Amino acid sequence: MKITKKTFVAIALLGISVTLGSFGNDASAQGNRGRRQGPPPEAYTACEGKSAGDTAEFESPQGDTVTGTCEEDRDGKLVLRPDNPPEGDRGGRGQRNSDD
Repeated sequence: MKITKKTFVAIALLGISVTLGSFGNDASAQGNRGRRQGPPPEAYTACEGKSAGDTAEFESPQGDTVTGTCEEDRDGKLVLRPDNPPEGDRGGRGQRNSDD
């Protein structure tokens, strides 16, 4: 079987594309590894039967007591926003100016 120069170049480019694509997916997967997206279910359960502004608490999977205030999330559900969020987690709230 004779492989033409065009076929060889096409196969090489395909191989490079697949290789680069897998690096991109691997890097993004590693970036999110071990990080939860959004509040844990316990943060919602802690605010059941409460109103926005009420204080609540729950026990984390690590055994720590998490205290905070019930606030509405983007979907209008009450969720506990911790008083002391984990380092690197701003609890979905950014810095705001007093003019906002």
